[in-house]
Order: sequence, then C-alpha cells, then structure tokens
Amino acid sequence: MATTRFPGKGGDDVAMGANFSNPTLSGPFCVNGTGWILYLLEECVDNVWEYWSVIIGLISMFCFLLSTLPQVYEANRNGKVEEAMSFGFLFFLFSGDLTSFAGCYLTSQLPIQMVTVVFYMFTDMVLFSQYLYYKIKNSSTRENPHLKWACLLWCGSASLFFLVLPKLITDDNASLDTQSHDKSHTMEMSGYVCGYLASIFYLSSRFPQLHKNFRRHSTEGTSYLLFALAMMGNGTYGLSVIVVLPALKGSRRAFLLKHLPWLIGSLGVLVLDFFVTAQFIMYRKSNPAKKSTSLVRVQEVEPLLYEEEELSAL
Repeated sequence: MATTRFPGKGGDDVAMGANFSNPTLSGPFCVNGTGWILYLLEECVDNVWEYWSVIIGLISMFCFLLSTLPQVYEANRNGKVEEAMSFGFLFFLFSGDLTSFAGCYLTSQLPIQMVTVVFYMFTDMVLFSQYLYYKIKNSSTRENPHLKWACLLWCGSASLFFLVLPKLITDDNASLDTQSHDKSHTMEMSGYVCGYLASIFYLSSRFPQLHKNFRRHSTEGTSYLLFALAMMGNGTYGLSVIVVLPALKGSRRAFLLKHLPWLIGSLGVLVLDFFVTAQFIMYRKSNPAKKSTSLVRVQEVEPLLYEEEELSAL
C-alpha cells in the first residue's frame, strides 16, 4: 500500500499531498477558500492547483479504502487463502498501517484521518482473521463447530473496538494540544519516525507475496483488484503532490524534501505492484495450458485402463 495512507495537517506531516499541508485557516484568513473543503478537511484552498490536489488526494484515499475489500471476498469464495496469500505480506501490511496510525496520533491529525486509518487497520484485521480461520480449518482433519463461532466473536469484539477507537483518540488529541511546545515537538518528531517505518513496512510487504507467487507459479486465490486499487492509490497520491507545485509560495525543493520519504515509498510500492501484475498475466496464461495438458494425459490413460480391465475380466 501507499506509505502514507492518511492525509496530514502540518507542514512536515506524513501527508497525502500538499493539499493537506497547511494549518487550519478559517474566518478572515480564508475568505476565498472552497467551502466544502474548509468544512470537511479544515483546509483553506483558494486556487485551482490546490483544489485539484485535494480532489486527486481524496481519490487516492478512496482507492485505498476499497483495495482490501475484493481480497476479503475472494478469500471467502475460494476458501484457501492460506495457500494463496503470504503471511509476510499480511504482517508487513498490518505493521505499516499500525505505524501509520501511530504517526497519525502523534502528529494530531484531523478526525477524518483517524477514521480512515482505523478503517485500514480493521480491514487488515479481517484479512488476518480469514487467513487464520482457513488455515486452522483446512489443516484440521475433522469439522470444528466452535471455530466459526470463535471467529465471529473475535471479529465482532474487534469491530466494536475499532468503532470506539476514533472517538477515544480524537478526545485524547484535544488534551495533547495543551501540552508544552517542547513535548509536542518531540511527539511530532516521533510521529514522523513512524511515517518512515510505515514506508519500510509497506515496501517490504510485496516481497513475500512475490516470492510465494513465484514458488507456486500461480496467483489463484488472490484478487488482482487488491493490487490494482493500490496502484491507483499510489499513483494518484504522487500526482496530488506534484499538481500543487505551481501554487507553492515557498521553496519547491524544501517541499519535495519534506515529502520525499513518502513519495519514494509510494513510487516504490507502485513499481513492485507492476511485478505483481506481470505475475498475474504470466500465471494466468500458464494455468490453462497446464489444465489442458492434464486433460490430454487423462484421456490418454483412460483407454489403457479400460484395456487392462477387459484383460483381467478374461
């Protein structure tokens, strides 16, 4: 996934784009700002470059919000997710979202950002639960009636936790704003460190899945929409940062340096997802050939079996 899967609020934030990089402006400071953006994101946007940066940034967020849902459906339909998905992929993906959440909390992001990153963690939890459920179910020799209920109970309790979590965090953030400047600066720097860690985790997530696909010579059981939507999210994220450059009043170099780690992470994941796409194309073409070869072999063996049966009857 993208290395910064939530928008930022401060000048050095782990931001989704420059459209979210200014402090909150209201009243006389944002006379010509776009109303709905000011209300929803508490961001003053008063020129066409920043406006389109916001739109593209929201498209990027929407792509990431939908990216894991096709894989949840595919895992439920296929029932062999433990054979298709790499545990390392899920582990690094969840670690990236967890550190992104920590960075979002430590840098006192907006409520919409809290809800977004919590949703990412929720979908990761669903993928993990599916993985463990089918791994236990398929490895067991007999049906366990309590397994499904245990899984439902776990998902239900986790869902309640993730529903309450944004409220607890936003309430706690209000108290963080009253802390001393030095302590607040230290927490903010810790949040940026979490952003760097998230970048590393997201980049690392693709290698276990690439290895597993290569070892299996198949992508069956994984949904390509998971990676396609992630590619769209990473691409639009980078575009949302580039689009705002003509409207910058300060140094463009300083701006790019502030966003460079997350741009590298997003573009790095985007490149790795092209390799995943190549695997989907290669193995989709090879699988029908394997099936047709196996059918030919069965057809060749069947007459021999009939002849052996006739001879034994005589």
